[in-house]
Amino acid sequence: MNFKWVTFKVKDLEKSLHFYKELLEIPVAAQFGTPGHQIVMLGDPKGALIELIYDPSMTDINPGDGVSIGLEPQDIDALVGKLRDNGFEVSGPMSPNPNLRFFFVSDPTGYTIQLVESGPGGAF
Repeated sequence: MNFKWVTFKVKDLEKSLHFYKELLEIPVAAQFGTPGHQIVMLGDPKGALIELIYDPSMTDINPGDGVSIGLEPQDIDALVGKLRDNGFEVSGPMSPNPNLRFFFVSDPTGYTIQLVESGPGGAF
């Protein structure tokens, strides 16, 4: 079985796209829908994707508690700096073992994103 995507219902599509596309530099793989219901798929179409769903009638969005998605950027320190420069609160670093370091940031809707850096031997 292959992991295909994770879905986030978002409160503000433009803010979410700025966060994922501009700051995290995740490319848009597809975008479709109507003005009242937009779907944007982010990432490499051959790999796992992030699906953003925007519908202005969805007013009660709960980003969950205790759930996070882990992403591994090319340069974690540069990304953390860029996020902080853009007003995002980033916590960390945390390092549960010598091969792993990570930070947490909330996206514009409140979903927890874990930014991960694994050492040469992998994360575990």
